[in-house]
Amino acid sequence: MRFADPWLLLLLVIPAALAIRLTLRRREPPPERLGFPALAFLAAEPPPPRARWRLLPDGLRIVALALLILALARPQVPHDVREVKSKARNLMLALDISSSMKATDFKPGNRLEVARQVVGDFARRRQGDLLGLVIFAGRSFLQAPLTPDTELLGEMLQRVEIGQLPDGTAIGTALALCLSQLKDLPNRASAIVLITDGANNTGSPGPFVAAEAARAIGVRIHTIGVSAPDTTGFNDGFIWRQGRTPDRLTSSDERVLRRIAERSGGEYFRATDPEALEHIMEKLDPLERQEVTINQTRDYRELFPWLLAPALALLAAALALRGGRLRTLP
Repeated sequence: MRFADPWLLLLLVIPAALAIRLTLRRREPPPERLGFPALAFLAAEPPPPRARWRLLPDGLRIVALALLILALARPQVPHDVREVKSKARNLMLALDISSSMKATDFKPGNRLEVARQVVGDFARRRQGDLLGLVIFAGRSFLQAPLTPDTELLGEMLQRVEIGQLPDGTAIGTALALCLSQLKDLPNRASAIVLITDGANNTGSPGPFVAAEAARAIGVRIHTIGVSAPDTTGFNDGFIWRQGRTPDRLTSSDERVLRRIAERSGGEYFRATDPEALEHIMEKLDPLERQEVTINQTRDYRELFPWLLAPALALLAAALALRGGRLRTLP
């Protein structure tokens, strides 16, 4: 049961105060209105039964007032409760924008450009879900909080550029920021998708600590490593002008990402080209559309008539008693 206007219940203080006052009055002898010396011999007689009920009309009015206040607050009970199977999910996307994402091994663009396009297409397919975006390099930043507006998320993705944050790869920090957005939501309907091309090298907490935190609250982390198998032929990015070749995921990096995913109940994927990344996001789409049963109340039944009727009856009874057998002279 619930009350539609619960703040009106504060008015119950009034009948409670009146009841206390009535209790104190009951302990007092009846006030002497008129004096009849000739009837002094009746002083030793016990009061008649009618006098014992002299405060009954006042009591009935107090109870009626309390019932009227409860009726005004509109008590309700669920009338039509249905089990609704929902596939809506709460997904946080964590996207690496460190300088290594400038590598052009993902033609026709660099890693970040391809990731933005593929993740944007993935977001637009998630109608009815709540999606959020965290970008990270040496630090992490909440680019978009959880929102059902997938078009807005796509626009925010297009604004992401390398150089917005100090360089580095703070995976643990990004995961912790994602968890802060999901911690108060149903864990069965919440997950994180991490897209990176390197291993954690800065920030706090560490990635394994963040994975343990995700496991503790029941949030899955899916990790995606983006890097071509061989990056020696891609030297045209601006960060590679010093003669270095683009970074690629090592077997050690993959073990870290796999351990993060497995520890939290998620999966690890390796994307070696744009088509592979798109295929991975398509695979995640049904994986994160599990049905969740929700008890949904569609209608409430009003109970105030069951309080209003006895309240009016008590008021009528109080008036009848006060004007009849329990009437008093002024």
